[in-house]
Amino acid sequence: MKGRHVRNPMLKGAVLLAGALLLAACGTNKTESGGGGGSATCDTSKGSLTVGVVAPLSGNLSALGLGIRNSAQLAVDQANAKCAVKGYKLVLDPEDDQATPQIGAQAATKLASDPNVVGVVGTLNSSVSQSVQPILAQKKVVQVSPANTSPTLSKGADLTNPKRQFDTYFRVCTTDNYQGPYAADYLVKKAGKKKIAVITDGKTYGKGLAEEFIKQATKDGAQIVDQETVGEKDTDFSGVLSKVKQATPDAIYYGGEYPAAGPLSKQAAGLGLNVPVMGGDGIFDPKFIDLGGKEGDLATSVGAPTEDLQSAKDFVTAYQAKKNKDEYGAYGAFSYDAANAIIGSLAKTLGDGGTWSDSQRDALLKNVGSYSAQGATGSVAFDQYGDSTNKVLTVYQVTSGKWKASQSGAFEG
Repeated sequence: MKGRHVRNPMLKGAVLLAGALLLAACGTNKTESGGGGGSATCDTSKGSLTVGVVAPLSGNLSALGLGIRNSAQLAVDQANAKCAVKGYKLVLDPEDDQATPQIGAQAATKLASDPNVVGVVGTLNSSVSQSVQPILAQKKVVQVSPANTSPTLSKGADLTNPKRQFDTYFRVCTTDNYQGPYAADYLVKKAGKKKIAVITDGKTYGKGLAEEFIKQATKDGAQIVDQETVGEKDTDFSGVLSKVKQATPDAIYYGGEYPAAGPLSKQAAGLGLNVPVMGGDGIFDPKFIDLGGKEGDLATSVGAPTEDLQSAKDFVTAYQAKKNKDEYGAYGAFSYDAANAIIGSLAKTLGDGGTWSDSQRDALLKNVGSYSAQGATGSVAFDQYGDSTNKVLTVYQVTSGKWKASQSGAFEG
């Protein structure tokens, strides 16, 4: 989970001009679409279709969830402006899962019961997705996650004998069986850390990521000197950190998210454990630093830095032009690509004159599976498990109080 909060005003004029040209190209003998980002010249006589979002819109992880929601909204608005789905206006229905599996299941049930919901962007948390997946699959509602990184969601628990779990499930980010080893290679081989303590929050994401990290770190010659578990809502880590300190590690790897990781890093330094804390995309957000993340701490995140990708510049400019109160954050570009995968596949499914109904869901799923485009995060396509074919990862380091990219590439092990 990342925090790409870089302002980039480039191409703003070009984006506005392109938007004007697209509106003009939509035709003149159409029914008005009625606002909400849609063009007044698009034919929306068949009504509206809904793209759902399931993400934490409140609570500790809302900085990530709101970026997901806003970025999906941008994709919907742009599609309406281009009359992308002939005869229909697209609307967004964002549901707050509060990063809680039970509430996520309720959100999924609500969306799946609406016949006008064509697909869902979500979720942020892998543990929430475990509850959401079967509910959406039962109604053949396509789900494209911008953020889930647990490989078990697509391939099952036995990764040596992978089996696709749900035909309705896709994701546009790479998984922890690449992210964990990529982090280990960096920390052991490049940063030279040989004695590593591992702490996790015990949740699906954090536990799975740490397990993959440990496998590769050990293979690279590092010693795992201690393993501990904390609660995701814990605030006092003194007991665990006292045990860790006795093991004299030269680095700490944390499997979890920034609300706990930031204070943990600060408290470690306060106890004299002046070693870098490294985590995955779950800690890659400016709030990690705000909460106590210190100079030299490290994080991996899926994809290349959004602000550095040529393919992301239009997204960044268009997002900023919306004047959103919330930044696009870690998964904004991924959410934008996820929404566009649903929208583009829907447009292909319905063509010029098709009418949406439940009978179209099989065709939509097939079209999502074969979807291929250049998105904000780079190449967007899916393999036979519904996983992203884009395996790029980035290591970031806290430098002068901000996350700075240190290395990007794909895990080669």
